[in-house]
Amino acid sequence: MKTRALSRRSAELLLAGVIIARATSYLFSKLIMEGMGLFNLLGVRFLLGFLLLSLLFFKKLRRIDGKTLLAGVIMGTMYFLVMTAELSGLKRTASSTVSFLENTAIVLVPLLQAVLSRTLPKKKAVLSAVISLAGVALLTLSGSVKFGLGEVFCILAALLYAGAILVTDRLTHGGIDPLLAGIVQVGTIGVLAITASFLTETPRLPAGTLEWLGIVMLAVVCTGFGFTLQPVAQSGTTADRAGMFCALNPLVASVLGVVFLHEHLAPQGILGAMLILSGILLSYLPEEKLQFHKIKKYAVR
Repeated sequence: MKTRALSRRSAELLLAGVIIARATSYLFSKLIMEGMGLFNLLGVRFLLGFLLLSLLFFKKLRRIDGKTLLAGVIMGTMYFLVMTAELSGLKRTASSTVSFLENTAIVLVPLLQAVLSRTLPKKKAVLSAVISLAGVALLTLSGSVKFGLGEVFCILAALLYAGAILVTDRLTHGGIDPLLAGIVQVGTIGVLAITASFLTETPRLPAGTLEWLGIVMLAVVCTGFGFTLQPVAQSGTTADRAGMFCALNPLVASVLGVVFLHEHLAPQGILGAMLILSGILLSYLPEEKLQFHKIKKYAVR
């Protein structure tokens, strides 16, 4: 049986929660990144998340149809490619640069959607995306971005991220069960990541209480909730609005860094946070509110 559709407001609240949950992965990953390879960490994290989800939704998964199964595999493959490009960028350039360049997906989503639908992008969507992207730039960048191989991988990650959002939008509005597709997506990422780990690393299980605690938190909070429910959330909203909510990722990561890692947030970062929130709030204004040229002008007496 297909998961009940959400209202737009509920879907976007869930999407915000999903992005916030995934932003917490930076904290947990910092605890165990040095001891485990990147693909190893992703593989264990997503396979453990898939195991927990399979136990929780075993009866529903037994009735999964081929269309939903294929959709989950496609989405999982897309997000694995996003992460591979992102990690390749992280190896070669600063994390702040990666955060900014990858989140250019905020602008790429409405532009790519316009190209695919052969229509002009909505002014409100573009304006909201540009404001939010400016906020991400202020929040993450402290200087100019120099382009090298690492930055190329980041741009590739942004394109793949935008593509993943659009693919998820198309599939979740195509009659599949978004919850089951999300579970399959998690399993697909896990299988691909652990395969990549065997090919490029020496995979192992977490060692010690700290690593296991970090992995469990990643599997439950960031994967079980953050990845699995994104297709459910996107089934109740549009692709351009889903892209807009991506701006919450660096915002939440910065706030968590200040609170838990005692990092410093400069005045330009505070301004960036305000712009991100302003861009998201602007997207909720009715379209006619932005048509300033249509407002009646009173004659000057």
